[in-house]
This record gives sequence, structure tokens and C-alpha cells, in this order.
Amino acid sequence: MSTASAEIGWRQRARTARPQAIDLGRARAGAPLAALLALAAVLYLWGLSRNGFANQYYAAAVQAGTHSWKAFLFGSLDPSNYITVDKPPASLWMMELSSRLLGFSSFSMLLPQALEGIAAVALLYATVRRWFGKPAAVLSGLVLALTPVTALMFRFNNPDAFLVLLLVLAAYGLTRALEGGSTRWLALAGTAIGFAFLAKMMQAFVIVPAFALAYLVAAPGSVRRRIWQLAVAGGALVTAAGWWVALVELWPAGSRPYIGGSTDNSILQLIFGYNGLDRISGGSGPGGGPSFSGTPGILRLFNSELGGQISWLLPAAAIALVAGLVWTARRPRTDRTRAGLLIWGGWFVMTAAVFSFMSGIIHPYYTNMLAPALAVLVGVGATLMWQRRAHIQARLLLGGMLAGSAVWAFVLLDRVPAWHPWLRTVVLAGGLGTALAIVLAGARARRSALAALATAGVTLGLAAPAAWTLSTVSTAQAGQNVGAGPAVASAGGVGAGGLGAGSQRAASFGGRATAATGSPATATTVSRTLVSLLSSGSSRFKWAAATTDWQTAASIELAGGKAVMAIGGFSGVDGMTLARFEALVAAGKIHYFVSGGGRGLGGGGGLPSGARPPFGAPPLGFAGGPGSQGGLRSQGGRGSQGGPGAGRQKSSQIQSWVASHFRAVTVGGTTVYDLTQPKARA
Repeated sequence: MSTASAEIGWRQRARTARPQAIDLGRARAGAPLAALLALAAVLYLWGLSRNGFANQYYAAAVQAGTHSWKAFLFGSLDPSNYITVDKPPASLWMMELSSRLLGFSSFSMLLPQALEGIAAVALLYATVRRWFGKPAAVLSGLVLALTPVTALMFRFNNPDAFLVLLLVLAAYGLTRALEGGSTRWLALAGTAIGFAFLAKMMQAFVIVPAFALAYLVAAPGSVRRRIWQLAVAGGALVTAAGWWVALVELWPAGSRPYIGGSTDNSILQLIFGYNGLDRISGGSGPGGGPSFSGTPGILRLFNSELGGQISWLLPAAAIALVAGLVWTARRPRTDRTRAGLLIWGGWFVMTAAVFSFMSGIIHPYYTNMLAPALAVLVGVGATLMWQRRAHIQARLLLGGMLAGSAVWAFVLLDRVPAWHPWLRTVVLAGGLGTALAIVLAGARARRSALAALATAGVTLGLAAPAAWTLSTVSTAQAGQNVGAGPAVASAGGVGAGGLGAGSQRAASFGGRATAATGSPATATTVSRTLVSLLSSGSSRFKWAAATTDWQTAASIELAGGKAVMAIGGFSGVDGMTLARFEALVAAGKIHYFVSGGGRGLGGGGGLPSGARPPFGAPPLGFAGGPGSQGGLRSQGGRGSQGGPGAGRQKSSQIQSWVASHFRAVTVGGTTVYDLTQPKARA
């Protein structure tokens, strides 16, 4: 057969074999999807406002974007555009549009995050159903919805929610592309990943090698055509990710905000440094600080910091992936089951490997990116094995998935022994018993008995993560290093010193910022008197106030809605030079200077009642956070390079200069300097 004939042949087969698209708006999707989405809606929307401003760093940026379109475009921390947040602004755009439409509030800010979560569950369902049917799709969506870290992030204002939604969209596009060798759908996948880059930069690219390999191996058509299509998808990715980067690079530095987190006011340095290689290697940039997630290594995902976030079903997912690849090893190149394993298994392995071994900053909530791949591997793997339960090998594997999940859930629950102690016993005993029953059940078992076994298996397999998820959504979450579930104060994390080694996590400070009560966190602790003072005559000034750290700046902005300059930026070392600050004061751009409080005014700045302060928050009066790294920054990117000590020295110089030249008053327990009222000369 000639090459041309073969090309025509696979195109005809693709057209005749292509399944119909699933219309989520039509009733034929049935009750299971409706129930699944209702569950996701309850989990992600119930009591959403109890999280208040959540991460005040991003909340202040959202508020700024509702006041200034320039702040919207660049992701500025304040509406007068002194400095940006240390991430691209795409996830902020969703929250800012909602807040512009509904008015800025905790609910309007967090609503898009919850809707993104519901959409991610629906899109995952649609993707899995195309190739593996409704049962696998429902189970995959259920696992995703009940993953604790997923429930946390789809109720929080960090960029991770938008990142995950876009990556699931990319997987959907890749699935459609593989069905018929479609360049259009493959380009959609590349575009989605490109926009995901605008949510969290290089983290979005972790799955790119796995997706490219899946298409190169399993797509129809010639090798030349597949390579050309991947090149087109790569072009779509670069375009979707690069337009904003090019805009920032080409925009005159003097008329845009400083690029927060960079060492030279360059978006490219931020991409490849702080949000790139420094995260992997733990280099000298700000990304090279503490990991917050235990020691790097193959067992890191099981330790006390990360285990309760994502690892509940990791043993089951690993069994499903290995078994599936073995079963499909001799199938045709374009076999869909193996192609699905390459997509989701590749996503799972690549992300798990990066998170396990990276030595830069990694917060526990980063593991949200693992959730969709893990959910599909569990959902599809369990369904395929159940369909082949007539074979003892399938029953052994299915029983192994459930037994492994039950044993590991017992270990995770035992790390918080006082928290519903009955649950770990029920999950362990019930899971092992059901796993044994599945193995012993023969091909002639009654349908009612099989239905009972399937229901029991799903219920017991998901009981522990579901309980952890309910704990997450029923308590207020706020701060910088939030985590799902009850705080693990002392645990024998495998990846944190060995099983039973007693990995310590300080419950009073180093733990998660979760509250014991459900009280709202919408109000900051900035005094009304201070807000009133800073608002007086503020319309005549570009910045109502300046302060050394972002925590204090964000607290004031959220309390009063006025522009506050955070001299040190997020890392505490992004500050301008004293000479530049003096020039702005002389030009009448800044009204007041507020002595920094490190964690925000009042020692918490909007944390819920009972919540712990952000993990890694600097002590009072200290502008640089722990592990702050990177070069000496200056406004406009023309400062000399230096370490974090040099950056803090600049902030200290500014504070000293202000204290020696301007009158101080104490307002609400905070020292404030009026920069229009110099001290009288002796």
C-alpha cells in the first residue's frame, strides 16, 4: 500500500470511528453527572466566605485590579502600580472580573475559584467518558472532587485552581486530537497549557513532555505528520504564553510596575529564575528558600507535610498504571487504553518526580496539580479491572488497590490520633475485608452481591480522603502555607525522617493556617483610626502610605482600599534605593510611612479567629521572609546586585531616614510618619 493510500485509510477510519462529543448541557449525560457536579458545588461553594481574604497577598492584588486597569494587566500589588505580585496575572483576572461585576468582597473574589473547580470536575468527566465510559468517568470525577488539596485550592485565591482547570482542558484537547489526528484539537491543548503558564509560569510545562510523548506514540498518521502537528501545538503554546511576556518586556520599564520576585526588573529573569530553575535546584534566587514540604526524595509525597494532601490513593494509582501498561504492551500503537495511560500516567509520573526531588520552594498545596491524573488512573484502572473481574489476576489487582489504600489511609489518619479515631479502624477493617471479598468473588457471583461489593469498595476507598476534605471545607483557611485537613503536629512521615521517626511540625506556628472555628476572615486587624488617618487627603497622593513589607501593605489596602507601597515586595528585598524613595517623597507622591509589622498589622492581618499566622512569616519589624534570596533590586531595574541582606539593608536605611526626618505618631498601636511634616531642626 502506498503512503498516500495509507494516509487516506486512517483518515476514513478516524471519521467513522470518532465518537460523538458529549454535550454537558443535554439530559443524556444523565443523573450521575448532575449528582457529581452537585457534590462539587456543595464542597467548593459551601461557606465560601469563611475563608475571608484567604491569601492577602493575592487578595490585595485582586482589589488593586478592580481600581486600575493597569494593575489588572500587570498583576500589581497596589492600584498605583509600584510592584507586581511574583506570578503572572491570569488567575487574578478571573477574580478581578468577578469583583468588578459583583463588587469586591471575599465571596466575589473566591467565586471564580470555586466555579473553576466545578468546571474541572465536569471537564474531567467528559474527557474520561469519551474513551472509558460513564462508570470510569463518574469515579474519576468523584476522586478529584474528594481529594483534600483540591477542595482546599478551589476555595482559595492562589493561582493553582486556574492552573489545574487549564491543564485538564489541555488533556481534553489532547484526547480529542488522538481520536482522529486532529491538528486543531492538538493546538487547543497547546493553547491551554500556554495560558496555564500565565497562571503559574514554569509549573504548567511539567506535563508537556508526557503529552508530547503520548501524541507521538499513539496518534494516527505518519511520523512526519505527528512531528509537524506537535510543532504546530508548540507554536500555539508559545503564542498563548508569550504575548503577555512580550508585552511586559516591550513596555517601558519606567511606566510599568516593578516585576516582583525578579532580580533585575525583568520578566524573563522571573520566569527562568525565581519561578523556574530556582524552584528545581534551590539556587540562590528567592525560589531557593525553604521547601515547606520536607526533605526531597522518592518518598516525599508520603511524608507528614504532603501525605494528607494528595497521597491517599497513590498506591492504588501506581498499581493501576503499572498493570495497565503491562496489559496493553502488545496492543496496536494507537490503542486508546494505552494512549490514555500515557496521557494521565505521564502527567502523574512527571509531576510526582518533580515534586519529589525539587530542592527549591514547594508548598504542600502545589500537589493539587497531581490530583486530576491520580483521579483518572484510579477511576479508569478500577473500572477496567472490575470489568475483567472474571480473571483472578484482575481481582487480585483490584483487591490490592483497595487494600493498599486502606492500609495507607490508616497510617495517615493515625498521624492525628485524636481526630475521629474510629474512622481509621473502620477504613482499615472494612477495606481489607472488602478487598478479600473481591478477590474471592467468582465470575458466577450474584449481581446484587457484586453491586454491594462495588459500592463498599468505592465507599471505603474514599471515606478517609472525603473526611479530610470535609474537615478542610468546614474550617476557615487563610495564610501563606495552607494545607488540607486537620493539622498534623507530629507524625511519622516516611519522607520526613522515616516511618515512626516523628517528623515535627510546629502546630502553633509552622503548621497550616487553619482555624478551629468557622468564623469569617473578611476583616483585617488594622484599626479604624489608622484607616481613617491614611485616607485623609489621600486623593492628592499617588500612595496613601509606604511600608517595608507586603503583609502590612496588604492589610492596610484591604481595610481601606487605598494604595500602599510595599517597598520590599514579597521577598522583602525588592525595595528601591533610599535616593529613589527620597525623590518620591520630595515630589509629594507618598503621604505616610507605616512601620512594618512583618505579618501585617495586628500580627495576623485578616486571619480567621483561631487561625495560625502564615508559615514562614517574618518576625515583627523584619522586612525579609525566611530564606529570602536573590539580588539587590531597585526601581527600574538599575540597582546593583546583592544578597537578601543588602535588600533588607535598603529597607532599614529608608526606615532610619524616615524616623530621623519626619514626625512620628502612634495610631492604633502602630507608628506612623507623616511625610509632609518634617521634624523641626534643632
